[in-house]
Amino acid sequence: MKINDLTTEQLERAANMLKAIAHPLRIAILNYLDEGKKLTVTEIHELLDVEQSTTSHHLGILKDKGVLLSQRKGKHTFYFLKHDNLSNIIKCVSECTE
Repeated sequence: MKINDLTTEQLERAANMLKAIAHPLRIAILNYLDEGKKLTVTEIHELLDVEQSTTSHHLGILKDKGVLLSQRKGKHTFYFLKHDNLSNIIKCVSECTE
């Protein structure tokens, strides 16, 4: 599929997803969730070394914009990429900033 084949609605959703990703902590979150990993908010906040409330805020934004999904298991909620292809964005950003 080419960019010209996308509807206005699809382009709008894509733009909103890219806006949501465009933050250093959110890029780091996506990096930790690469390759199908599922992590809890506690695991992510420990990896990022920021407050859990800050982590939850950023996870909420990513989930709201369709970048992440969550799955509840017992007391824990696991976050993961909604689309595996989002890993390509992180790889591209990583390569382009070297």
